[in-house]
Amino acid sequence: MTATKAELARIMEVMAAAFAPEFGEAWNERQVESALLIPGTRFALIDAAGVIGPPSSRLPTAGFYLVRQTVDEEELMLIGVVPEYRRHGLASRLLQHLIAAASERGSLRLFLEMRADNPASHFYDAFGFERIGTRKQYYRGADGIMRDANTMALDLPDIKYA
Repeated sequence: MTATKAELARIMEVMAAAFAPEFGEAWNERQVESALLIPGTRFALIDAAGVIGPPSSRLPTAGFYLVRQTVDEEELMLIGVVPEYRRHGLASRLLQHLIAAASERGSLRLFLEMRADNPASHFYDAFGFERIGTRKQYYRGADGIMRDANTMALDLPDIKYA
């Protein structure tokens, strides 16, 4: 799935605001564009009112996700919400949208990988994701510190909503 210039700009605006620079987790525009050229890669945008779909000219984009499907599994590569719109259920709405869309595509399992010390792990736990592995010293932050990564998975037939 390719993104229009407007959609890519919205993704990058959220990216810049949503990811703390010390962890080096934000992607640059070229990385996002390249990922979207890979078959099975999709994204969704959500506006400040919680509407998922094409960018609205009247409301700011508050978040996005980027996911890649391979046969019957999907990997959530990125999900981000602008800090001022956090704690309003937008990330939950995005993840619910992703789970429903992945199920409709016939995917059986959803994976993600995240920094082990990321407080968002509670968010994924609430959706029923389980830790299935750890990659020791996998991420190098912009601060130079190496951090472990947790791999998490959700079997889609067993979905639970927070």
